[in-house]
Amino acid sequence: MKASIVIPNYNGEKFMETCLESLKKQTEKSFEIIIVDNASADKSIDIAEKMFEDYPEKILKIIKLDKNYGFSRAVNEGIKASDAPYVILLNNDTETDKNFVHEMLKGIRKSKKIFSCASKMIQFNDRKKIDSAGDYYTLIGCTYTYGYGDDPDKYNQEKEIFSSCAGAAIYRKKLFDKIGYFDEKHFAYLEDVDIGYRARIYGYKNVFLPDAVVYHVGSGSSGSRYNEFKVRLAARNNVYLNYKNMPLFQLIINYPFILAGKLLKFAFMCRKGLGNTYIKGVIEGYRGISQCKKVEFKWKNVNNYLKIEAELCINLLKKLGD
Repeated sequence: MKASIVIPNYNGEKFMETCLESLKKQTEKSFEIIIVDNASADKSIDIAEKMFEDYPEKILKIIKLDKNYGFSRAVNEGIKASDAPYVILLNNDTETDKNFVHEMLKGIRKSKKIFSCASKMIQFNDRKKIDSAGDYYTLIGCTYTYGYGDDPDKYNQEKEIFSSCAGAAIYRKKLFDKIGYFDEKHFAYLEDVDIGYRARIYGYKNVFLPDAVVYHVGSGSSGSRYNEFKVRLAARNNVYLNYKNMPLFQLIINYPFILAGKLLKFAFMCRKGLGNTYIKGVIEGYRGISQCKKVEFKWKNVNNYLKIEAELCINLLKKLGD
């Protein structure tokens, strides 16, 4: 078994058939599918089981959780249950190109220093626009999605990115034991940036693969791009992300910029009518940092911290130049 495809699911009935049907058509056949269900109340698991009832039992595994623990817990359960050296995380609201698994495996095998590879995610309902080609993090503590809304044909070069969008990405499984799994305190949102950041601290890299194509509906579980649930969790998790991954001296240096970023984000959310929700998330984040597990600072990783700091500055300049 070359890869395990982990699909976190929460009431994904309207997406499940399209997602699984596209996996049936893959040119690469050596993979298993692990669906981790967060106590769905719909028929999504029934649909999955029926679609694979004539397949060997080992092809499809279903893990049923007793309640909705969120994205991070679900994918961690799937990763730990996987039997392959590579794990592909895939949202249920996706449709994969037939060469998706093949290209993912080909990309991550190019170097042992690669922790993850991001796919070219194209908007499901407007296939002339990119949904994500990876994520970037900036000095002011804001993330932005590489290529969002742009022409997919412009994104045909493999390149290093800050982190991979876990909606459709491949990971080297053995490295989770070294750098840690997805932070379940996040529940959902920014957990993929967090783990990509951690990988960078340890000297690994994340890469965008232009030929690994997937079509993504987006916000299949949360319902919309901006809503109270998503905004609160993202604001909270951003506080966790900085605190956990930056040693004290880096936090002190960067904090004026991080504060400026929060003020800008607050102004933006006010225009969306979600300013109060954003502030609640930030406050919740600061109240919860004592429960966060910081990445242990090691002097051997100093060069990696310096590279990351330079990249945070460069990413901010690039964003301002857009």
